[in-house]
Amino acid sequence: MPETPERVVALLRGVNVGGVRVPMPELRSLLELQGLGNARTHLQSGNVIVTPPSGNSDEIVGLIEKVISDSLGLTIRVIVRDRDEMAKTVLANPFLGPEINPTMVHAVFLESAPARDRIAALDPDRSPSDRFSVEGREIFVHYGPAGSGRSKLDLSYFEKILGVTGTARNWNTVTRLLEMLEES
Repeated sequence: MPETPERVVALLRGVNVGGVRVPMPELRSLLELQGLGNARTHLQSGNVIVTPPSGNSDEIVGLIEKVISDSLGLTIRVIVRDRDEMAKTVLANPFLGPEINPTMVHAVFLESAPARDRIAALDPDRSPSDRFSVEGREIFVHYGPAGSGRSKLDLSYFEKILGVTGTARNWNTVTRLLEMLEES
């Protein structure tokens, strides 16, 4: 019996913020028409669970970006993670524990792992009440009492210093996406 292709999560960068609107029901339909089965979305912020027809998650980045460009006239970067990668992300978070409020923790998903010299160029004192840790293709950020909205550790800072495109999700979204990938 052939193996069923594994579902992946496509994380769309900058969707439904700053005036870039992508209607999730329309996106699900467009993706299913392209052979990405069982498309499901979570929230309105560009989180799409799909089953790639070939089982090759690398190919779907270009496919999803093309569907969005051709059908919606938008240029949106897409970052993909499979279930195992999401599970490793959840386990790798150094900022979890009973004293940590998960709403103050975010994960930044990067297109690729940044170079060591770029990681070393990040300023740990840039936003004194906030902490971060770069782990492979993810950055974990624990925001202090002011939260992410007032932090100087924003996505544009990480992208500029690391030279890698990313997209951020709050911790509740990260764990829910893993749950969705594990559902049958």
